[in-house]
Amino acid sequence: MPEATPVPVTVLTGYLGAGKTTLLNRILSENHGKKFAVVINEFGELGVDNDLVVDADEEVFEMNNGCICCTVRGDLIRIIGGLMKRKGDLDGIIIETTGLADPAPVAQTFFVDEDVKARTRLDAIVTVVDAKNLPARLADSKEAEEQIAFADIVLLNKMDLVSPEEAAEVERRIRAINPQVEIRRSTKSDVPLDAVLGRDAFNLARILEREPEFLSGEDDHEHDSEIQSLSFEAKRPIDPEKFNAWISGLLAQKGQDLLRTKGILHYRGDDRRFAFQAVHMMADGDFIGPWKEGDPRRSKIVFIGRDLNRPQLRRGFESCQAEETAAA
Repeated sequence: MPEATPVPVTVLTGYLGAGKTTLLNRILSENHGKKFAVVINEFGELGVDNDLVVDADEEVFEMNNGCICCTVRGDLIRIIGGLMKRKGDLDGIIIETTGLADPAPVAQTFFVDEDVKARTRLDAIVTVVDAKNLPARLADSKEAEEQIAFADIVLLNKMDLVSPEEAAEVERRIRAINPQVEIRRSTKSDVPLDAVLGRDAFNLARILEREPEFLSGEDDHEHDSEIQSLSFEAKRPIDPEKFNAWISGLLAQKGQDLLRTKGILHYRGDDRRFAFQAVHMMADGDFIGPWKEGDPRRSKIVFIGRDLNRPQLRRGFESCQAEETAAA
């Protein structure tokens, strides 16, 4: 029998009141002819989010009493495992996190559990942002900032409440936190569903096909944000053993501060590109096909996090390069 195609999973996050449930209701009530399973994570003993979601054919699973974190990750693994055993194909799984949640542990689930990895794939982390209130939230909530830092797609919602100047400033603030993120503007979460579903936006290889310069630049995006984005480039091939030793130590030591790490590496003696991704301390990587003819074979890596030491990270990454003699 042919192997089943992995089911795409969309993680829907965003601060309290940004419009996540509105977007989820749109997905569930629109006549798209697809079947989704929905997992709602809610903070508190008693769940009410489930009651706010419109009646639909989709199955809704609720996880109460706490944000999705290490303790609840087991619940998520069990729910996904149960879904995969049911008869009937699913077009996708949507996980809505509480407004106070750090989406990282959800994403990490797709790194740590081999069965989940084999049966599903993380399609995108979609963060819904309240355009009017984001400046205030960034001032008083580290969660709002982290949700943007983890995002593959930001849905800039409530655009009817801001002026063009305010919208431009909010976008500037978002890009100060996550320079490469895709931003879609909306009012009442009214975006085409294909703007947020089925995007394969967590797939670094796919992103690079669409935007070859995604990891380019060595800019330091500190601005007025506590979270920075730093990117580095190495011209010589990377020694895999050196890189694995360095990145393992770095993630073990600084993993809590490193929100997202992404890189494309040119390993010594290999004609294929290696894509590396990490969420906090959980890392994954694989070869994604050959370098294109004529393209410079340069390794690039991007860190998004807080309290990042630029010179130390640069020296660490550059120390992973193969020796000139070995490269030759």
